Amino acid sequence: MDGTVLVADDDRTIRTVLTQALTRAGCKVHATSSLTTLMRWVEEGRGDLVITDVMMPDGNGIEMIPKISKERPGLPVIVISAQNTIMTAIQATEADAWDYLPKPFDLPDLMKRAGRAMQSRRPAPRAPAPGPSPRGDTIDTDLPLVGRTPAMQTLYRLIARVMNSDMPVLISGESGTGKSLIARTLHDLSDRRALPFVVATSEDLNSADHASGVLARARGGTLVFDELGDYDADTQTRVVRLLDTLSSDSGPRVLATSQADLSTLLANGALREDLYYRISGVTIAVPALRERIDDLPLLADHFLARAASSGGAPGRALSEDALELVRAYSWPGNLRQLENAMRRLVLTGQEPVISRAEMEQVLRNQPAMEPLRPGGGGEKLSESVAAHLRRYFDLHGGELPPAGLYARILREVEGPLIEIALDATAGNQARCADLLGINRNTLRKKILDLDIRVTRRRKLM
Repeated sequence: MDGTVLVADDDRTIRTVLTQALTRAGCKVHATSSLTTLMRWVEEGRGDLVITDVMMPDGNGIEMIPKISKERPGLPVIVISAQNTIMTAIQATEADAWDYLPKPFDLPDLMKRAGRAMQSRRPAPRAPAPGPSPRGDTIDTDLPLVGRTPAMQTLYRLIARVMNSDMPVLISGESGTGKSLIARTLHDLSDRRALPFVVATSEDLNSADHASGVLARARGGTLVFDELGDYDADTQTRVVRLLDTLSSDSGPRVLATSQADLSTLLANGALREDLYYRISGVTIAVPALRERIDDLPLLADHFLARAASSGGAPGRALSEDALELVRAYSWPGNLRQLENAMRRLVLTGQEPVISRAEMEQVLRNQPAMEPLRPGGGGEKLSESVAAHLRRYFDLHGGELPPAGLYARILREVEGPLIEIALDATAGNQARCADLLGINRNTLRKKILDLDIRVTRRRKLM
C-alpha cells in the first residue's frame, strides 16, 4: 500500500497496532484520540484514507463523515466500532462510509479493506432516502439480530447495503434462523416502511385471482414469497406471471425466503429457471446457530430475560458448566429451539444459577442429531457438490472457466474443511489432525499454504 492514513481511536492499543501494521505495509500514519484533531488534518489536506472509531471523547465518528465528505469529497472513511449492532452498520452506510468493521476486528481483513479503499475512488454520495431515518429505539432487536460474531456482522452490513435497493432479495437459511424477521427488518428499515408489508405463502397463491389479490394488498410496499422452495410447478408459474406485471415505479419490492437450497432445486428441475433468476438478485444467507457458537452466551441471556419478562423466574443465568453443554450441542432447530429451551429453564426452575444437571435434563429431550435440511431430498454430499459445480459452469455462459480448475476447486473445498475442523477442535492442531485423518505435519503445511489462521478467536480487542 502507498498513501497516508488518518487513524482516530481513543484506545491507545488500537492506535499502536494500526500504526505499526499500516507502516509495515508502506503507509504514512497520523493517529489521534480526538475527532477535532482528525478534522484539522482533513482540512489541511492530509490523508488518503480515514479510519475512525464511533464513540470518541469529543464526538461521534459516524456523524463526522458528512463533514469529512464536504471538506474532502471522495476521501474514503472506514468505520470501526465496538457498538457492533445492526444500527451501527445502518448508520455507517447512510453516512456514506466506505466500509464498516466491528470490534474486535480481524487485522489482515482491515488491511485488505484499507488497501482497496485507497486504490479506488469512493462513489459520489448517495441521495438520502425520503422520509425520516430509522432510529435505534424504533428497531426490533429481537432474534436473529442479536449477535456479535463475524457471521452476524456480515449479515448486518449486507442488510445495510440492500435495505433501500429495489433489487429482489432471497433470504436463505435453515428452519428457525429468523428468515421472516430479516425480511421484516429489511422493510422496516427501508424507505417503504410506511407502506404495506405482505407475506404470501403457497396457499395464498393457489389461483390467479388470489395472486392478484396479494399483489393489490402489497401496493408499493414489500411482498415476501415465503418458503419459495415449497412452491409447486403451478404456483411457480403464477408467481412468474405476477412478477412480469410488476411496475418498477409503483410495484412492491420483492423478497423471498427459503430453507431449501434453490440452486439444488434448480439443478434437479424442481424450480423454474426464470423464477430463480427473477428472485435471486441479492442473496442473504442467514447463518445457522452452530455457525455462530460465540453468540450463544449473548443469545441465551437474551432469551432468559425475555422468558422472565413473560412471567418466569427472574434473574436466572447459565452456569459455566451449563453453558459448556449449550456450546457443545448442535441446535438443529436453531434460534427457535434455543429460545424454547431457555423458556423451559425459566419456567421450571427457581435458583438463580442454572446447573449443568438442569441443562442436561432439557437437552435430553432434544433431537440428538441434526435433521436433513428440508427441500434437499436427503441427497449425498457428492450430489450437492455436483449441483454447485454445474451452476459454476453455467455462470460462465457458453465459455469454459479459467484453466486450473481442478486445483482451484480442491483448494476452495480444502480450506473451509480445515477451518471448520480447527474451529470445532478449538484450534487444537493435534485433535484436528486426528479428526481429519491426516498427519499433523501435513496439517501444519496446509494451514501455511492456505493462509489459515488457527487461533481464530484471538482477535484484537
